[in-house]
Amino acid sequence: MSQAETIGVIGAGAWGTALAQMLASDGRDVVLWAYEPEVVAAINADHRNPLYLPSAALAPTIRATGDLTDLAAIDTVLVVTPAQVLGKVLSGLATPPRDLVLCSKGIEAGTGKLMNDVAREASPHSAIAVLSGPTFAHEVAAGLPTAVTLACGGGRVQWERLAPALARPAFRPYYSDDVTGAEIGGAVKNVLAIACGVVDGLALGQNARAALIARGYAEMLRFGEALGARAETLAGLCGLGDLVLTCSSTSSRNFSLGKALGEGASAADLMADRRTVAEGAFTAPVLADLAEKRGVPMPIVAAVDAILKGEDARHAVAALLARPLKAERDRPEGAGA
Repeated sequence: MSQAETIGVIGAGAWGTALAQMLASDGRDVVLWAYEPEVVAAINADHRNPLYLPSAALAPTIRATGDLTDLAAIDTVLVVTPAQVLGKVLSGLATPPRDLVLCSKGIEAGTGKLMNDVAREASPHSAIAVLSGPTFAHEVAAGLPTAVTLACGGGRVQWERLAPALARPAFRPYYSDDVTGAEIGGAVKNVLAIACGVVDGLALGQNARAALIARGYAEMLRFGEALGARAETLAGLCGLGDLVLTCSSTSSRNFSLGKALGEGASAADLMADRRTVAEGAFTAPVLADLAEKRGVPMPIVAAVDAILKGEDARHAVAALLARPLKAERDRPEGAGA
């Protein structure tokens, strides 16, 4: 990709806007598609996104649009829509881009499909990559150092196209060809971040949170391996790295949702009041169902699913603590967390 070539970003939430700002930091032209007309107007008139990322002064080379046809001539497009509408939005692309870089973390409700499977169905002629890792949007927009996994379904050939286009001095991608692993890491960690928020909301202490991160990571590994992901992928930026970041800060939407649940708020009220998406709330029931069908023990994920469906948070935590004692690294078929 030439230095002058425009990059497209679909989705102008906090993360999409931050990625657009990062990509424009070297003067590159970026076309940013937004669903809300008021976001398009604010970005073009004031170089701000007051709805989703008010802290960032956006580069003048970012042009917002509400028309997907404005991305028709762009070869590389980052997709940063909420996971549950990714397929619908991509189906509106009249011209498939050469490279689709998926930046949404989740599993499609109803089908149980990972985002790369959804994208391949909606845009079968595009090469698919997944960008995932420990990333808070406001830090990326501010140019703070960030490292991510860039998993390329097209292998090294696609990596050699995309890495120079996406890398910046403070934004460093690392290569992988394990698209499934990169997706599973991002989807599962969102659910585990809710669990860690619940622990914080219940004031159960840092020991409990550290234990939950470790045991949650064991669940991530079991589920990933069941779907063909590699353990070393999940031990990297898109798995363990992302898990540690989002399980320890209210800057994570999923963590803050869990914290409010632990403090006694109802899931229905919290979800109705949120403009920004806590993807883990949508992923939890799908993930719990998939794990059960595949015989993969994921008791922490199941507990989050139960809390989101109305179970008392203290009761759910007590049930986890009452599970039978077992070896930490016990790996026979059906071993639980």
